[in-house]
Amino acid sequence: MTLISRFAQAAKPKVYTIRYPRKLLAGKPLLYLSSASASLGDALLGYSQGLTAAFQVQPSFIRRIYGKHVTIKQIKDGTTGIHPLQPAILIVCLAIPAIFAALFSAYLSDSLGRRTTIRIGALLYLIASCIQMIAPDFATLIAGRSIQGLGAGILSTTVPIFQVEIAPVGARGMLAGLEALCMNVGYAASAWVGYAFFVNAHAEHSWRGPLAVQAAVSLVLVICSFLLPESPRFLIQHGFKTEGLRTLADLHARGDVTDEGVNQTYCAIVVTLEMERCAGDGTGAVAPWRAVRNYPRRTLIGTTSRMFAQFNGINAILHFLPEHLAQAGFDIPHALFFTGCSALVYSLGPLPAILFIDKLGRRRFLIVGSIALACALTLIGSLQLYVDHWPKMFAYFDGARGVFIGMSLYLFFFGATWGPVPWLLSAELFPLRMRAKGMALSTASDWFFECVVGLTSRPLFDALNGAYYFLLAGACVFSGLIVWRGYVETSGKPLEAIAGMFGDAPPRKIEQEDAVLRVRRRRVQGRSTVSMTSQITAVASSTVGTSSQITLQPPADTAQVKRSMDVEKNAEAAPAARAAQVDMEKDTNKAA
Repeated sequence: MTLISRFAQAAKPKVYTIRYPRKLLAGKPLLYLSSASASLGDALLGYSQGLTAAFQVQPSFIRRIYGKHVTIKQIKDGTTGIHPLQPAILIVCLAIPAIFAALFSAYLSDSLGRRTTIRIGALLYLIASCIQMIAPDFATLIAGRSIQGLGAGILSTTVPIFQVEIAPVGARGMLAGLEALCMNVGYAASAWVGYAFFVNAHAEHSWRGPLAVQAAVSLVLVICSFLLPESPRFLIQHGFKTEGLRTLADLHARGDVTDEGVNQTYCAIVVTLEMERCAGDGTGAVAPWRAVRNYPRRTLIGTTSRMFAQFNGINAILHFLPEHLAQAGFDIPHALFFTGCSALVYSLGPLPAILFIDKLGRRRFLIVGSIALACALTLIGSLQLYVDHWPKMFAYFDGARGVFIGMSLYLFFFGATWGPVPWLLSAELFPLRMRAKGMALSTASDWFFECVVGLTSRPLFDALNGAYYFLLAGACVFSGLIVWRGYVETSGKPLEAIAGMFGDAPPRKIEQEDAVLRVRRRRVQGRSTVSMTSQITAVASSTVGTSSQITLQPPADTAQVKRSMDVEKNAEAAPAARAAQVDMEKDTNKAA
């Protein structure tokens, strides 16, 4: 057993405590509040992106961090004398630690749980924000952003998993849209906070103040993480079946454990876990990293969707948006102001996803998004070339405002399509035992390609100017073709049924009935009930066409049979609750 495996085993929770007010919040209020609270992690990611962009055009920041005494005119003309790698390092120093944190967060998420892992990420963000807030020089700021990268990697991996695992079948896309909305609102908030501090605050406070706001939001997320429900799928996977059932009921049925939809979801999770264990490699409820090779197509979709999201240009634009607007002709205060306006449009982007992605599907959103992004980038590139080569024509046509309109259109369409959908796909493609590691690998690829974009976008823009946007437009067209030819549609399907779309999954037949549900059916048929009390049978088809029988046999001792018969009298009223009790009785017998 490796050191990490020992850590995972030792860190596994021994007890689960409910801290949210069940009677007050059970049902949709709990579902939406949990989703919104977890989405503060996404808001932090968006906020940090906007801060980096705003800092690049603030003379006090450039003087303190880069050691260059520059004027606003030099910033506008792009003649600051700052080496192009310095702003790139400011981006990459966050992204590189995020790659490793995303991969390691799979162990944290599988062993400690989703909500505890979110808390760890928020704590790292809080510590990093405080370090950056008092940073006296470039090295200290880099150290703070590196710690922040650890928190960003953890949050960007764990929050989407938490969202899809608490969501009902028909609402995963909606909650992913809410998640993207929070990220975009975070970016917009940073743009307006940066503008307000730049206009009203003392020079040093103009960039330290927004970092204090980031620390405050991190603290709020730490506090909220103590009140979140744990993912019901994580609870059931780790033996907390009664707690998992109750959490499902609290999230989806106002606490009613007899609800039919809750019963079906609970049974699907239990049966799917048994099939995954039987059809897997004998490693138990949580798959090792080597199991990734068993899911090649899912891994390819998860990683390439993140790669295309980066190559379609979002971070090349977000990290340098005020600079791009300044070089298009705006002065610095107006560049920051119109950055905030573009960010507000960006925040509206996820609304179509919230309303329609579960109805229209993931593929359609990505394909339409690729076309729209290519058109917007072509418009921006054409106008930027106009600004660069015919500046005297400004009297007849304001190219700077045209660039602003093109940027706003681009951000809206990205926020509606390639913003939320890749995160949603990565979180819902993989089976439960592999979900944390599959999501970690996809998120690590996202941060890796953000490093590539961060290192290359500034030099490429300096070399190509407006033609750089045509390069991004070509990447958008290519990504749309790949989605059209190679991606699958996952909307409207339970998480436990998505595996059947890839050919490497069970089931030819799944009898999704828990113990008491089977008792209920047998009573209607007039058959004996006692012998079936503790039996769950699932017939699974492996990837090579063979099938295996998974059977949990009934208890042998008379006392337990008697207890089972007593509980069966209440099966009609509470089938799922009976299922949880049977599981607890089995655990008691094993311990004895």
